Amino acid sequence: MSQDHSNTPQDAPSIGLSQPQLTQLAQAVQGFSKDQLLWSSGYLAGLSANSQQQTSTHSSAVPDVEASTLTVMYGSQTGNAKHEAVAFNEHLVKQGIKTNLVSMADYKPRKIKDETHLVLFVSTHGEGDAPDDAVEFHEFLSSKKAPKLDKLQYAVVGLGDTSYEFFCQTGKDFDAMLAKLGAKPIVERLDCDVDYADDIAAWAKTATQKLVASLKPVTVASTAQPQLKVVESINQYNKQNPFTANLLTNQKITGRDSIKDIRHIEISLEDSGLNYQVGDALGVYFLNDELIVNKIIKATNTSADTKIKLKEETFSLKTALTEKLELTLSYPGFVKAYQAATNDAGLKAILDDKPALRTFLEERQIVDIIEQFPNKIDAQALVDALRPISPRLYSIASSQNEVEDEVHLTVAHVDYDAFGFQHQGGASGFLSTRLEEGGDVKIFVESNDNFRLPSDPKTPVIMVGPGTGIAPFRAFMQERDVSEGEGKNWLFFGNPSFTQDFLYQVEWQSYLKSGLLTNIDLAFSRDQAEKIYVQDRLTEKGSEVFQWLEQGAHFYVCGDAMRMAKDVEIALLNIIEKYGNKSEQEAKQYLVDMRKAKRYQKDVY
Repeated sequence: MSQDHSNTPQDAPSIGLSQPQLTQLAQAVQGFSKDQLLWSSGYLAGLSANSQQQTSTHSSAVPDVEASTLTVMYGSQTGNAKHEAVAFNEHLVKQGIKTNLVSMADYKPRKIKDETHLVLFVSTHGEGDAPDDAVEFHEFLSSKKAPKLDKLQYAVVGLGDTSYEFFCQTGKDFDAMLAKLGAKPIVERLDCDVDYADDIAAWAKTATQKLVASLKPVTVASTAQPQLKVVESINQYNKQNPFTANLLTNQKITGRDSIKDIRHIEISLEDSGLNYQVGDALGVYFLNDELIVNKIIKATNTSADTKIKLKEETFSLKTALTEKLELTLSYPGFVKAYQAATNDAGLKAILDDKPALRTFLEERQIVDIIEQFPNKIDAQALVDALRPISPRLYSIASSQNEVEDEVHLTVAHVDYDAFGFQHQGGASGFLSTRLEEGGDVKIFVESNDNFRLPSDPKTPVIMVGPGTGIAPFRAFMQERDVSEGEGKNWLFFGNPSFTQDFLYQVEWQSYLKSGLLTNIDLAFSRDQAEKIYVQDRLTEKGSEVFQWLEQGAHFYVCGDAMRMAKDVEIALLNIIEKYGNKSEQEAKQYLVDMRKAKRYQKDVY
């Protein structure tokens, strides 16, 4: 929310700021939350203290030590890569290493020629795609403009998920591009699966040793870094320490004859102290289906009561399979470990054929693999073959300023028959059918700074969100409604059928009637002979869409990364090219500039 700065000009003389400086300060903090303002005050206090310290140490007899700077860079879609980069940077600063922490979105690619030491943390999403804030840097390094980097030493940490075909592809890309340009690796690239804490800790130990040996650790007297008074986040709960909340509401919001089962979920945040912003995601832990657990125990000829260990903690096998281990998403690592433990010839043949393995995994959950290849296996070997359960992230569908101690989600219930029994998604099945209202669910807030409303409430926004991609835009409208934002709002929504699948129809019609929602364009693909999608509606309204862009509109896309998001981007580029009278290259640059200005943002999965 914007802050009230109406009284600050009168204060200027007393604090020594000129009117232009005061205006700059007011603009800089516009849109900051309470916690961000508190942190900023501490940061400024730290800078002040540092300035005094530098003044006192400048005249000391201790000479300055020339030290190379290590640049720690991150490209992050949901925040995990950023979190790890920040943690690693803080660790290096404590070792006396001079660092520069920067998002790829804020980095001028041509500066790479001046770097001597670089560490990259980068995620991968979609079909091996770079996160939005890494696209420009990624394209620059692969272009003819990229300089020789013979003097650069680098390290790459890729974050990904082995259940996807293009595991850590962006990290692999950066590693290959930097090497091709002549840079030398400090340590071997690290490819992280979803359970990466131990791997990063081991990597960081090795990387730190080599960096300390290569760089000159700086002395306190010569570099006197500011001691920031950082206010701890009010969110004491996180991925490692989730909050146990209560399910308030589970309401099906698709019709009886819909081909989809989509639920509106409401969860209580009472007594949690949890805060979230529109655009954030909610991490949800879940319990596995007892039916699946029993099937796995039977197919492996193990016993539910057998004691096993997970990171030095002891559990019964059934408890571990129910609460701790991933049983729905399948991935190559499990097949490899299970085959090694059982020496199954059939699985060995599949492992040796990578295309066949990918198809095999796409069609099966963990339970299907075990039932197809049942083997007697030691209980400890079974759990060692499985990876820890991964919380699922859902785009938050509410504004906390509107719903207060609640958080709302829009969940597509994954539910289908295969291999002779009903299959469900891990978290979606838990929330939709296995967790009763009033029951406990462990959650945490996952910040997403790459999907934010404009700080200026007068800025127009265009929202493209078919299916459950509607979730964050419901939050956007609640936020703009309660804050009385004056900016124009335009929604493009699509689903199979108007009568069965118009999610939150009454709310959208109410926003349209009140004038908060300026335009709404709907694409119900199966309501006519020829299928129509949101990208088609965009193209139809191309002239007006471009006018909004020229007026400074922010453009948001939420939903399917594999097809929809790519098709929407193609449509958007065509609109810019046609109605902006631009070449194909100029249209691409227009979109790059929008992305850099945070005017083109995606929350895709």
